[in-house]
Amino acid sequence: MEKIRIAVAGVGNCASALLQGIEFYRDGRAERRGDFIAGLMNRDIGGYVPGDIEVVAAFDIDRRKVGLPVREAIFSPPNCTKRFAGKMPPGGPIVEMGPVLDGVAPHMSDYPDDRTFLPSAKTPCDVERVLRESGAEILVNYLPVGSGEATRHYAEACLRAGVSLVNCIPVFIASDPEWADRFRRAGIPIVGDDVKSQLGATIVHRELARLFSERGIRLLRTYQLNTGGNTDFLNMLSRSRLESKKISKTEAVTSALSHGIEPDDVHIGPSDYVPWQKDNKLCFLRIEGEGFGGLPIELELRLSVTDSPNSAGVGIDAIRYCRLGRDMGLSGPLLAPSAYFMKHPPVQHTEDDARRELEEVIADYETWKRTREAPSTTPCTSPT
Repeated sequence: MEKIRIAVAGVGNCASALLQGIEFYRDGRAERRGDFIAGLMNRDIGGYVPGDIEVVAAFDIDRRKVGLPVREAIFSPPNCTKRFAGKMPPGGPIVEMGPVLDGVAPHMSDYPDDRTFLPSAKTPCDVERVLRESGAEILVNYLPVGSGEATRHYAEACLRAGVSLVNCIPVFIASDPEWADRFRRAGIPIVGDDVKSQLGATIVHRELARLFSERGIRLLRTYQLNTGGNTDFLNMLSRSRLESKKISKTEAVTSALSHGIEPDDVHIGPSDYVPWQKDNKLCFLRIEGEGFGGLPIELELRLSVTDSPNSAGVGIDAIRYCRLGRDMGLSGPLLAPSAYFMKHPPVQHTEDDARRELEEVIADYETWKRTREAPSTTPCTSPT
């Protein structure tokens, strides 16, 4: 298969996990039992495997990353995710200086250098020019939560350069009707917004809430409290940056219910920054329900995950489905991939429905390939 040429905005822990994962699964280091490969939801999507993804451009604002090859920059401070891929191959694109805009929260300067961002003094690059010259087809947005202005800057560059966007953060682009229409009119597919983890707090909370509802238990009250020690949690200590994050996580859970629930009875969102946790994320979840005869049912759960790699497998799949959309000439938000891989898609679906729709996308893609590869039945005419 052809390479899927991607650019990455934000060379943080999530980008590190994504790039390491591409190499890890390219080299076949994962445990394999028949067709099951540990850590992957899908080895093959329309013929594309993880190793077909190639990073051709990268953007960051930290002086310890800008100017380095991206495969070195992913291990630079303040990144702290686990190194699981072994030695990364040499080469690759140099990390370009991106626009800072609102990508760095003011309070980040109050913390030690090894925990926070250190903006470079270099002049920001022309993002559109870099995207064009690199040949990138898809930009993966891994900017910090709350980077609304910066995300819109990159989205504008994508529109001008004809590049798709996989928006992994809770700044609403694919799920905003105006932005969705702009990508549609430009003939560019987009997947978003706010990437789910493979087995994280939101997907577990969402499925448990749906289970309560489907089994006739009225969900009365629930909370989801999360702690972590990476720069994502440090950045989110600024509550002003959390509005869209809380909306995204809350809607992902409440949309799974078959009944309404009062806003004051739902609390979902990042809770606190615990430095020694590093890239380990802890979720504390509680659900209170009313069961048969009006009697109480309560559930409490503690979930521990390595945060950034937990979303990387989802990112690898979202990128490949976005490439299928480009191959087929689709435009605007790709509804099934967005519903399955993102917390705040344009249209919410149950996981089962979204998965079935993904299978329909693959069927449509296979039909498109057969049609494209079929020999022409138009008779040839010789010149007279």
